[in-house]
Amino acid sequence: MKDSNITDNSFGRFVPTIGGQMAFAPNDLPPQLEWAPELIKALSDASHAIGQLHGIGLNLPNPNLLITPFIRREAELSSRIEGTQAELRDIYLFEMHEPAARPDITDVREVANYVLALEHGLKRCNELPVCLRMIKELHKILLEGVRGESDRPGNFRTAQNWIGSKGCPIEQASYIPPPPEHIMMCLDALEKFLNVPIGNIPMLAWLAMIHYQFEAIHPFRDGNGRIGRLLIVLLLCAHKVLDKPLLYLSAYFERNRQEYYNRLLRVSTHGEWVSWFMFFLRGITEQSTDAFRRSRELLQLQSKYHSMIKSKRSALQIKIVDLLMERPVLTIPYVGRHFNVTYVTARNNIVKLVKAGILKEAIGSKRCKVYLAEEVLEIINRPFFMG
Repeated sequence: MKDSNITDNSFGRFVPTIGGQMAFAPNDLPPQLEWAPELIKALSDASHAIGQLHGIGLNLPNPNLLITPFIRREAELSSRIEGTQAELRDIYLFEMHEPAARPDITDVREVANYVLALEHGLKRCNELPVCLRMIKELHKILLEGVRGESDRPGNFRTAQNWIGSKGCPIEQASYIPPPPEHIMMCLDALEKFLNVPIGNIPMLAWLAMIHYQFEAIHPFRDGNGRIGRLLIVLLLCAHKVLDKPLLYLSAYFERNRQEYYNRLLRVSTHGEWVSWFMFFLRGITEQSTDAFRRSRELLQLQSKYHSMIKSKRSALQIKIVDLLMERPVLTIPYVGRHFNVTYVTARNNIVKLVKAGILKEAIGSKRCKVYLAEEVLEIINRPFFMG
């Protein structure tokens, strides 16, 4: 990172670090801003879209119906940004401790850890405010037993890190965050901003500020991107913007990866907060609308399946259908354990759902048959479409 990158409008200053390089230390939040008409409209659009999603969350008969698949989809996409490759099928099988899961489970475990960290954070939000202590807890869970485990999970870094192409030396870094001796000062200021009254700052703009600041500080050796994205949904729920964790921005950041990085960097180098807000708010609007539509489709599909099997008068089949909305990948042993029924009873009911076209046996599962609710998976996995 070169001195020439800094402008008079930069949101921070350069400080010396290793190898004669200069690191960037961001200013404390909040920045001084003028709320232009286009920014006010973007805030209004985003607030309306997320309000719709909040409404569907309030009316869910079973909160886990949408939360479970959406969290796992977010975990998959957030981890994909960092180069991890895993499919939803493998994540569900891993969580069920089934032998049908892929032998190579390193990537799957990383995604599963993201799920555990997010679920832990949602629970902790009922016990304490989002703070540095909670952030370290999340980081420890995220890196437990996976790549990066040697990078002191749950502890802020004590060495300089930098951002650039894989394996690049610090001299070629596109961004060098604050050196270790500046980290706690930056984090203490961020924690204070997190937990003082928001005042006249719009909630979604406040959230965009925090996401930028966390990524600019980059306080861990590894996992900063995933923790930063995870904090977005935790703060939305902690501040009751959403009643259920149904909105995730990783899909949007993945679709616009280079613009995402560029917008963050331009805040540091040129103080371009409005452009970052507009980008962030567009993501809130698009992903809220997308999640609302997927939620509605899943509820409609559940109703369709209920109608298909209502004449069978099978309480267990109804229960399995409801479980499919949460977990569209099943095995006979898992159904038996989940509903406390015999293997034969679980198998017979799954076979009936296969005949009804609700479930399909997966190809290539020799040790333990795997059954997929393909229509559910299609809704969850479908690429984004803004129509």
